Amino acid sequence: MNVITDDHQLVREFLSGNEQSFNILARKYQERIYWHARRMLGDHDDAHDIVQQVLLVMHSKLRTFNFTSALYTWIYKITATRSLNLIKKKKLKAIFTFSSDKTFKNYSYENIIEDIETKERFLRMEKHLDSLPVKQRQVFTMRNYDDFSYEEISNITGKSIGALKANYFHAFRKMKELMEKNDD
Repeated sequence: MNVITDDHQLVREFLSGNEQSFNILARKYQERIYWHARRMLGDHDDAHDIVQQVLLVMHSKLRTFNFTSALYTWIYKITATRSLNLIKKKKLKAIFTFSSDKTFKNYSYENIIEDIETKERFLRMEKHLDSLPVKQRQVFTMRNYDDFSYEEISNITGKSIGALKANYFHAFRKMKELMEKNDD
């Protein structure tokens, strides 16, 4: 049985009243949801909140899943939407509070990245990722971190493949320039 068939079977079992099937799906995807949200938002606490939101949406809306795509495509779309909504909410809040102060982000990657040089480069890259426009950041993370094809990203975001390629090109170029600038 492949992943799609397994996931679809678990969804059907959940819809038939087997709560344990949902728990299996939640455990299976919570880490992937977290990392996608983390890359989009750049913050552990925000990403953790998104995981909780996505799991709640999954639980309440799983009956709307139409079985025409992989379950993770559906989950990923929810995660991306929730992450983008939080980004917009934070931008609006910043505008209305008239705060120009940047808060220090406390990253704790000790358990993830052991090598100090790699850790520093990763932190610089994540900082630069935060500086990209949202559309570019989204396609960049989906291509580089999640290994989605342009077609998959198009299905998730509803954007044309041409627009996605253009956004990715600009994001890649900016990231490369920023990383090279910092390496000097």
